[in-house]
Amino acid sequence: MRFGPLLLLLLLLLLPLCGAGSPALSRSLSLRGGWRIRSGNGSLELPGEVPGCVHSALRRRGFIQDPYYRFNDLNYRWISLDNWTYSKNFKIPFNISNWQKVNLIFEGVDTVAKVLLNNVPIGKTDNMFKRYSFDITSVVSNVNSLELRFQSPVLYAAQQSKAHTSYSVPPDCPPLVQKGQCHVNFIRKEQSSFSWDWGPSFPTQGIWKDVRIEAYNICHLNYFTFSPIYDNHTQVWSLEIESSFDVVSPKPISGQVIVSIPKLQTQQTYSIELQPGERIVELFVKINKNVTVETWWPRGHGHQTGYNMTILFKLVRGLSIEKSTKVYFRTVELIEEPIEGSQGLSFYFKINGLPIFLKGSNWIPADSFQDRVTSDLLRLLLQSAVDANMNTLRVWGGGIYEQDEFYRLCDELGIMIRRLKYHPSIIVWGGNNENEAALMMNWYNIRASELHTYINDYVVLYVKNIRKIVLAEDSSRPFIISSPTNGAESIKEGWLSVNPYDSNFGDVHFYDYINDCWNWKVFPKARFVSEYGYQSWPSFSTLEKVSSKEDWSYNSKFSLHRQHHAGGNDEMLLQIGFHFKLPESTDPLQTFKDTIYLTQVMQAQCVKVETEFYRRSRSEIVRGQGYTMGALYWQLNDIWQAPSWASLEYGGKWKMLHYFARHFFAPLLPVGFEDQDLFFIYGVSDLSSDCKAKLTVRIHTWSSLEPLCSSETEYFVMKAGKAVLLYEEFVPILLENCGNCTRRSCVVSFYLSTDSQLSSPTNYHFLSSLSETVGLHKAHITAVISQQGNTFAFDLETSAVAPFVWLDVGSIPGRFSDNGFLMTERTRTVLFYPWQPTSKSELEQSFRVTSLMDIY
Repeated sequence: MRFGPLLLLLLLLLLPLCGAGSPALSRSLSLRGGWRIRSGNGSLELPGEVPGCVHSALRRRGFIQDPYYRFNDLNYRWISLDNWTYSKNFKIPFNISNWQKVNLIFEGVDTVAKVLLNNVPIGKTDNMFKRYSFDITSVVSNVNSLELRFQSPVLYAAQQSKAHTSYSVPPDCPPLVQKGQCHVNFIRKEQSSFSWDWGPSFPTQGIWKDVRIEAYNICHLNYFTFSPIYDNHTQVWSLEIESSFDVVSPKPISGQVIVSIPKLQTQQTYSIELQPGERIVELFVKINKNVTVETWWPRGHGHQTGYNMTILFKLVRGLSIEKSTKVYFRTVELIEEPIEGSQGLSFYFKINGLPIFLKGSNWIPADSFQDRVTSDLLRLLLQSAVDANMNTLRVWGGGIYEQDEFYRLCDELGIMIRRLKYHPSIIVWGGNNENEAALMMNWYNIRASELHTYINDYVVLYVKNIRKIVLAEDSSRPFIISSPTNGAESIKEGWLSVNPYDSNFGDVHFYDYINDCWNWKVFPKARFVSEYGYQSWPSFSTLEKVSSKEDWSYNSKFSLHRQHHAGGNDEMLLQIGFHFKLPESTDPLQTFKDTIYLTQVMQAQCVKVETEFYRRSRSEIVRGQGYTMGALYWQLNDIWQAPSWASLEYGGKWKMLHYFARHFFAPLLPVGFEDQDLFFIYGVSDLSSDCKAKLTVRIHTWSSLEPLCSSETEYFVMKAGKAVLLYEEFVPILLENCGNCTRRSCVVSFYLSTDSQLSSPTNYHFLSSLSETVGLHKAHITAVISQQGNTFAFDLETSAVAPFVWLDVGSIPGRFSDNGFLMTERTRTVLFYPWQPTSKSELEQSFRVTSLMDIY
């Protein structure tokens, strides 16, 4: 997202600390649970939970309301400006004197704190994303007091900025519309916690991840990690395994390592000798070449096969450490090579040797308060991405390094992402988000004479440090310096390209809220588009929870306050006005609800047109441009209840865009568009094999539920992984051959069907703006709800053709099988999949249906 020159992903800690498996070697004590929290002057003291933060503790004890309610992001500024202290008294349930070394481990501290154990300072923290280990062997006792004295992140960032006097580091502050805090670029903390154009300012303090005591003798396994490697020449898989030990024995420790992957009939034994101190053990394991290795595939291209692996360290005196994990095998390549008939280079990914069109979205933090992000919430959001036919998420760099559960779920679901080395779902590391563009396109008005200072900083940080470290740690996947970037061309130009948005290279970000989004010629025919999108408002049922009646209008103080993108509310109305009339209800509340509905219609239709343009551009070069191989719209999820680019509302409710994404990311899709009165339909296939298919084209009048005319092609071979032209016709001829049709009175629909059971979604093409249609009547739509096992069927019947039919059950969690659709037939059955137990009567009471003509 713009105004984001931030690190995308840098964390190279590969696995969380692995406790040793033998009781004789180590003991561990978790310090999760109840702590005490007190304010800077001691006037407020309360219980708190770890993992957690001060805001959550205050909310849980009734000192504050829901921080997301109305204007509380401003009302509760005092929390982040105070210096809070976390404290805990605890006993060690084992004899501490029996252990050679005792460490205090913090997996995550947010952010700047002094750590004291038994009133003795043992260390400091200043990085939210770093794991901290403090040696407390000489300080710890059987009964202990632990204290973390936090400093306000806002005041700390301001102090750091003030202390940096040699030159300015822009931006000092976010745009005023974001209602944020300043100098976030001077603290290693979730950047969006100081505000963003889609989120509030809640600079949290607290212990946001696990904390524990680790005591051990002789040696301790700090971590182990691994990378599958494929040798193209011998066609054999192997594993590079790295283990880190802390050897506290004064003498060397010898033993064996046994690596076992039973299903691959692979077991290998190695002798090791560990010298005292921090030691790294590297192993190279060859997989049995006589066994077929099933590879891990992204969603929609195969199975997410993994194999159980056990590593057993058998050491002297009968001591042993055993770890079990799952290992996946897959290769990833970033292909940048010349394209015939085009300047520049390709930019696409091969997974297991197969070119994959990356289709998906961008991930932001799921909540301002990470202790509220549960495994269930992560699964709901990620499953929603899968259910919309996505195969890729781009984890945005201004948020957090997501928890292990996030990546485990991505491995399981086949969603390709960036971060920890051993996860197959990570396909690329990115050094930063938009820094190259910010520098070279001079977003912050840096004088030309001073630009070399910032360019030098950029190269030192991202190339000489981060790139070097990443490539040394992980050679199994590509690393790009920035996103967007011109890739190999940026490197050629000294790591920063004169035009980082050159559509002949790399990836681009594209936003245009002024030009008509139905005009596909506005969009770049780029190699890869990793950010693009349009805003909409979340549903009324989502907003209602954090607002009051006086807030329920489009121009209320609340609506203006919640909009953090300059001019965003007006830009939505502008896009709506290109093709729709604004609501005409005399009831202000109904007008607000209808306007929300229209913003979702507009967003869904805009992103549909743009995404379909990128998908149909995958196989062609037009005037030197094309071969688009990625479309990741901004953004998947929301951090609070507000207008944004998201397709999932805060909490996971699907917007109309997400239902549209289920269609425009379908593996088999017909895409229709016009160019100078010529109507084209492309067939797009993400399938892994060719199939026989035929195209059906129908024309409906807006005034009738019966199709006016229909035609279909002969069966043809739809090539796998291609976009090809299937149909073209002059619109006037198409209409003339269909009787009484005009652009304003008719609409075209079309779909692909195959000789198997597979078929595409039914797509459509509007021949005129919806504000200019002739014959479109207000539809009376009824629904009969019945329960079918764990799902509910909504049998719909309409009296007239109805565009953008929106089914809503308020706050009942769940999703429909389809929504926001064009209803051209009298009856249709839609399924509802509840996410929590509900009943037919609850659904009947909450159910509302809206179509376009209902708002006029």
